[in-house]
Amino acid sequence: MEPPPPLRRGALRVVALGGITEIGRNMTVYEYEGRLLVVDCGVLFPEDLQPGVDLILPDLRLIEDRLDDIDAVVITHGHEDHIGALPWLLRLRSDIPIIGARFSLALIAAKSKEHRLTPKLEVVAEGERRRVGSWDLQFYAVNHSIPDALAVGIRTPAGTVLHTGDIKLDQLPLDGRLTDLAGFGQLGAEGVDLFCVDSTNAEVPGFVAPEREIGPVMDSYIAKANQRVIVASFASHVHRVQQMLDSAQAHGRKVAFVGRSMVRNMQIAQELGLLTVPDGLVRSLDKVLDLPPNKVLLISTGSQGEPLSALSRMSRGEHRQVNLQEGDTVILASSMIPGNETSVFTVINELSRIGVTVVHQGLAKVHVSGHASAGELLFLYNAVRPRNVIPVHGEWRHLRAQAKLAMATGVPPERVVQAPNGTVVDLVDGKARVVGHIEVGMVYVDGNAVGDVGDSTLSDRLILGEDGFIAITVVIDSHTGRAVASPTISGRGFSDDPKALDAVVPLVEAELAQTEADGITDTHRVAQAVRRVVGRWVGDTYRRRPMIVPTVLAV
Repeated sequence: MEPPPPLRRGALRVVALGGITEIGRNMTVYEYEGRLLVVDCGVLFPEDLQPGVDLILPDLRLIEDRLDDIDAVVITHGHEDHIGALPWLLRLRSDIPIIGARFSLALIAAKSKEHRLTPKLEVVAEGERRRVGSWDLQFYAVNHSIPDALAVGIRTPAGTVLHTGDIKLDQLPLDGRLTDLAGFGQLGAEGVDLFCVDSTNAEVPGFVAPEREIGPVMDSYIAKANQRVIVASFASHVHRVQQMLDSAQAHGRKVAFVGRSMVRNMQIAQELGLLTVPDGLVRSLDKVLDLPPNKVLLISTGSQGEPLSALSRMSRGEHRQVNLQEGDTVILASSMIPGNETSVFTVINELSRIGVTVVHQGLAKVHVSGHASAGELLFLYNAVRPRNVIPVHGEWRHLRAQAKLAMATGVPPERVVQAPNGTVVDLVDGKARVVGHIEVGMVYVDGNAVGDVGDSTLSDRLILGEDGFIAITVVIDSHTGRAVASPTISGRGFSDDPKALDAVVPLVEAELAQTEADGITDTHRVAQAVRRVVGRWVGDTYRRRPMIVPTVLAV
């Protein structure tokens, strides 16, 4: 698809730099009259096919040369896939206003401190309406698996957008904070020209169960446990942690938070009054571990099997303080994020080997989703009555299911716009249409390096990890091309047999004799010839494709 034309005067432009066709790195850029508004700035976590990568960022090239045009970044909520990339954006321009609810901004402040940044944070609350440059913003309460989640209404002369962020319609929320369907309905009565709506559970029929139904189930496991109980949860799921604290209090157990992010986030939640902790209930990990096992409840990170998380280290017997024993109980109070299945099942198997009782979503109702299912999404459509829809936050199957829901509620098919990352959509005269595409790639973070690891490097890493590599060193006469010594061949990650590569040495010597006869003295051409003969032999002999690294020295 061609690059987009210049934005027409009076039109509104929308382009996602991440978050569409994937679960993660959510970032959407709106443009009106030369000014930009960014909604969310998150990270994506790597999969097995991206070895060595720590995080994946949105591709910021679209805005790198227009940083002064950004009026603000609006944050819908504090999950990493919505705030995790902010430090990298703020390194480009540190004074961009970051607008969000208090818990979201508190998490951002803590993250920024780790990166030695001091962001410009502006707190808003649900129901508030605020003018930011040319943008007329209104904020709406929404349910999600984190406190203080917001949707944002964006009014411009070109039209009105409702961007939901992550959303569900829990009708019995633990904090009493309902998704503001009435506010959505009022905005819909004014006219919503574009609806950007969470698609994560669009293919799941029915309604998500209330969060409060989880508490009694987990309480029953805690009540009957005779030894320590460890609950693994997302480190920002304050409402679930609150239910665990209530259960611990009821059954005479003391609680310790395990994992740096869990300790930090729960401290922030308590300071903001979002988490109620009875006096003496939560103690340091050292003190709790001194208690009898049936008086201990640990609330830990690691529900996704992250290798360095607290629970993963416990399962491998590598945690510095917690040594799990047969008869302990571990509750995985979360669902598996797509791509994490192998890691989670590895942790479950390691726990089972120890003799730990493992309770997970497949066995009991210890988790409910934070994203609206199809039945709830239909309520949203009927409240908002949008003229145009862009499904966001999901993989292709989720986006297609969202489109079907939109059309089922009366949105014309031509007004449902599938806009994968980099697709440019203009809202002109009340109609949204695709006008072009910009290149949006994966930006990999590997240690302290950002962007210097690309797909070719990852391909090399996969080859090294799967088939190893073979190194060949050849020394030739710079004038004649004749080999002055027998080639040296070694392998790493290829075979434990020290003689596995011996048979290829005569073939390399024969190839070097041929290149000499052909008068080839260029080291690059000799290296190519050596690589071909070794690669062919390895493929025929072992049916493998290792990385082959020839080094030719001319003397």
